[in-house]
Amino acid sequence: MSKWKNKPKTKSASRPPFGYAADPNNKNEWVPHEALLELLEEAFLFLDNGNSLRETAKWLSEEGGRKISHQGLSTKWAESRKDVETPRDKQLATRKKPTTRAEKKQAKLTTSVASKKRSLVAAEKKLKKVKGIKETTPEKPEGLTGTSTAIPQNQDIIFKPNEGPQTDFLASVEREVLYGGSAGGGKSYGLLADPMRYFGNKVFNGLILRRTNDELRELIWKTQEIYPRAYPGAKWQERKSQWVFPSGAKLWLTYLEREEDVLRYQGQAFSYIGFDELTQHATPFAWNYMRSRLRTTDPTLPVFMRATTNPGGPGHGWVKQMFIDPAPAGKAFNARDLETGEELLYPQGHAKAGQPLFQRRFIPATLKDNPYLYAEGTYEANLLSLPEAQRRQLLEGDWAIADGAAFPEFRPHLHTVKPFEIPSDWRKFRSCDYGYSSYSAVHWFAIDPSYETLYVYRELYVSKHTGRDLAQAVIVEEQQESLHYGVLDSSCWHNRGQMGPSIAEEMIAMGCRWRPSDRSSGSRVAGRNRLHELLKVDETTETPGIVFFDTCRQIIADLQTIPTCPKGSDDIDVRYKSDHTYDSIRYGIMSRPRSGSPWDTRTPPPTRWQPSDNTFGY
Repeated sequence: MSKWKNKPKTKSASRPPFGYAADPNNKNEWVPHEALLELLEEAFLFLDNGNSLRETAKWLSEEGGRKISHQGLSTKWAESRKDVETPRDKQLATRKKPTTRAEKKQAKLTTSVASKKRSLVAAEKKLKKVKGIKETTPEKPEGLTGTSTAIPQNQDIIFKPNEGPQTDFLASVEREVLYGGSAGGGKSYGLLADPMRYFGNKVFNGLILRRTNDELRELIWKTQEIYPRAYPGAKWQERKSQWVFPSGAKLWLTYLEREEDVLRYQGQAFSYIGFDELTQHATPFAWNYMRSRLRTTDPTLPVFMRATTNPGGPGHGWVKQMFIDPAPAGKAFNARDLETGEELLYPQGHAKAGQPLFQRRFIPATLKDNPYLYAEGTYEANLLSLPEAQRRQLLEGDWAIADGAAFPEFRPHLHTVKPFEIPSDWRKFRSCDYGYSSYSAVHWFAIDPSYETLYVYRELYVSKHTGRDLAQAVIVEEQQESLHYGVLDSSCWHNRGQMGPSIAEEMIAMGCRWRPSDRSSGSRVAGRNRLHELLKVDETTETPGIVFFDTCRQIIADLQTIPTCPKGSDDIDVRYKSDHTYDSIRYGIMSRPRSGSPWDTRTPPPTRWQPSDNTFGY
């Protein structure tokens, strides 16, 4: 484990220091340059063995394409090894200090010779420059063999990350990162190894949390295997539940059995906070609160929040919404507010107004990422024997299914497609569930006349829209489109103690016409049963009855997490608040949609809806 501090720095000069590059997202900071830092670490290993600073600095400048003086290299090396005794330290400690007149004279002459050699080297460089002689690229100094990530054979390797996701997790520079997926992928070891690079900093104060004390013991045992070997002299203090390292750095390992337990950290500061098995927390309260504890008094020390987890658990929904849904796996994205879905930005009037507060990233884990456990085969066989839902979560790392999900048959690879141009002869209609304080969800459907397959090709999901605002937004979305009808939550026609127009009347008056949905007794259960039927894959056509364009992000996310009724009824859990897209889809599929094929001679069923006013049509 490298002890070189791979960290962002505050911009203080026009040129970034060696090992760093300008941050494209923040002009006031430098960010680590991975390739240069690897070369720098290799140079440190060479210096550890007592070799020449000048030769190493010369080689490093040529290999990295960036100039670094031997004094600059010496400063960086000393900073990275200030808490470690190197061979050169031992050599200097045993060097005899001159005491006699002869020894002092010899030391003075040695210094003079070294000075003249430096002057000679500088003069030779100037002469070559005047003559136009190009210097050849220096060879790698003796003792530096292999690639830029080589480790000397005599060095004890405490921890070496597996190639792939575990390495990506350790190299992530985003403020908040989730390393999640199947069991056995090395997630917990990655979380324990990640803060080790900072244990040489005396002001480092880290915290790693588990849900229960029993789960915490497993983590502590793992740290007792690796921390004392990597940092001789590290002490585990059982009473305080923390590691204390020779530099003075501290790492707490504790548990949060109740979410309100986070309040005991009020007033404390941590530069690193990790959650193991994040989905065991039913709400994001603990995660959000602990973000307020993330700070440091050392401007050179970065601040990070890290988490690992398997899919499933009581917090599956919010974790998926925060880390998995916003962007493809492995891609950094700007953090968003969970309730509004809006990007978190610096407010107006701030020096960084309009810039994102920080970024997040999701790194998926699979059992194959752990070559040792996967090759043995027994653990994979155990996971293969689990029921389908657990197997998909723990073996495949599938986030598309949650514990107690109401629609476990929904699979993104079966029920979503890339957008395509809808043929002009396909019948179209829309549905809507209205909300002002919460959300309004509108969906547009097209019916494939070949198999009567429903394609949900557009989604509008907004909050704080009045009836007129929503009508205007719908009209803008469907310009130059011909829709046969729209079905709206029938409660929008209710007059709740007022004499003025209802929400539905306001929308229709704007030119956005609707008919009321069925909200009779049993309609919710009937709607869920109908959706189950449409999600089935037909054995003849090998296609489901309903398919969603992958741009309809909210309904795709909701169908994977909507919980079933805990009381055993055929309805979804009525306590689930994010059911707006589900209700909109339910209204649409229960409106008896048909393609209207000219070859269909059957008499369409009569509608029970009649306009209450022949003039206005509602």
